Amino acid sequence: MDQSTPTPDEAELPRLLTTKDVARAVQVSPSTLCRWRHSGEGPRVTWLSPFIPRYRREDVDAWLRKAAA
Repeated sequence: MDQSTPTPDEAELPRLLTTKDVARAVQVSPSTLCRWRHSGEGPRVTWLSPFIPRYRREDVDAWLRKAAA
């Protein structure tokens, strides 16, 4: 198999977005997203460590749908 072709396991892994990625996508500053995260208003967060928050794309999409309703 070509090394650039993802294996089935790699293709199934969720893409985790950074705070900057999500802030850019929803057009707010990273500090606003951070404030939302701490107040429970933002999208669901996955913590890779105590200092590394990440967001699953489907959680961000679900949060946007809920906010638009």
